[in-house]
Amino acid sequence: MTGREPLLRMALRVEQDIFGVRQRGREVAAAVGLEHQDQIRVATALSEVARDLLRVVDGADVTFSLVEEVAGRPVLRIDLAPVRPLPDNRYEPQSGAVARLVDTLGLAGSEGDTVVRMSRRIPTAAAALTTARLAELRAELGNSAPASALDELATQNEQLIAALDEVRSQRDELSVLNAELEETNRGVLALYTQLSEELEETNRGVVALYAELDEKSAQLRAASESKSRFLANVSHELRAPVTAIIGLGRLLTDSASDPLTAEQAQQVDLIRDSAADLLSLVNDLLDLAKAESGRIEPEWAEVDLRALFGQLRGTLRALTLHSEVELLVEEPPAPAVLRSDEVLLAQVLRNLLHNAVKFTDRGEVRMRAERDADRWRIVVSDTGPGIPPELHERIFEEFYQVPGTSRRSGTGLGLPYARRLVTLLGGTLELTSAPGRGSTFTVDLPVGGV
Repeated sequence: MTGREPLLRMALRVEQDIFGVRQRGREVAAAVGLEHQDQIRVATALSEVARDLLRVVDGADVTFSLVEEVAGRPVLRIDLAPVRPLPDNRYEPQSGAVARLVDTLGLAGSEGDTVVRMSRRIPTAAAALTTARLAELRAELGNSAPASALDELATQNEQLIAALDEVRSQRDELSVLNAELEETNRGVLALYTQLSEELEETNRGVVALYAELDEKSAQLRAASESKSRFLANVSHELRAPVTAIIGLGRLLTDSASDPLTAEQAQQVDLIRDSAADLLSLVNDLLDLAKAESGRIEPEWAEVDLRALFGQLRGTLRALTLHSEVELLVEEPPAPAVLRSDEVLLAQVLRNLLHNAVKFTDRGEVRMRAERDADRWRIVVSDTGPGIPPELHERIFEEFYQVPGTSRRSGTGLGLPYARRLVTLLGGTLELTSAPGRGSTFTVDLPVGGV
């Protein structure tokens, strides 16, 4: 599509030519593929501009062309070149609505002349107009005879009636839509009122629930504090008599005391063992009460894991002297230093090693440490019976013991206390275990502390 040669030229000189310009505008718009409503818009805009020009100049030459936009899409362009210059070289349509009928309307320069130019984009479906087709359109438009003013006026009246019918139909549809919208608005308003009432009622319930939760929380805090005080007081009061029982038992079995019969010695040993177990329980209760009350404050310092591991290796080796369990404490890789509380960390590791040795009949208990970026992982593993996955979290509950292990001494407080201490040190204590595959406890701590 070259678009250089105009599709049609015609002259606008007298009032009657306005009808011809309107008719030709509609015919050209139809020829290039504009829809029916767009044809009427182009014809109406063209007749209004033509009427405006005849009021201020002696006429104009009207040119219909098909040109390409920058984006490549064709547009129908109509130029009206006044036979003499416009006053003040300006043009404003008498009706402001004219500009809304076309895509563009204004003044433009063409070969040194100032013209009034309007344009309308061609639909995409009709954009493929070949050179041969354009030549046919020029021939058809050139050979067609313009209708009379009366015929064009009749056509215009028919279009106006059709437009009025369409407007009336749209008005009726709009009335129906307005009625439906009004009904919908009433429904929405009723629903909004209902939802507002329900929301208000829900809010009152939520407020009451929060008040009840606050009351229950206060009661729970009071109960927890009472339990901690009870455990601390009872533990403290029990330590003295239990320690006295252990001391008296030691005196009875001392070589300087009167000799005991075998039966008496056995009974005294039983009393001492029971008292030792009770003292261990009392100590665990006291430690747990201190941890729950938040009275344990870590003393942060640089901790050498190599020295700590050596100390634990020496103090706990006696636990395996008369058993089939081997205690292996590996040397941590240098530099084995982290910021923590050495006493609390030692308590945690001692508890884990003691538990592992206690519940392992044969094989080994191993402790090792490894550095991972800014964290230390201390792993205590054993070859014991293992723990089912569904009990991994339960063993960290107070007083809970894995079924089948109650015959072994234990209070069920060591692991809960160890996890509380690790949390206090800014780390985590996790378990990996399965029946028949042993257990692995992993203490994960930050290098720099909390």
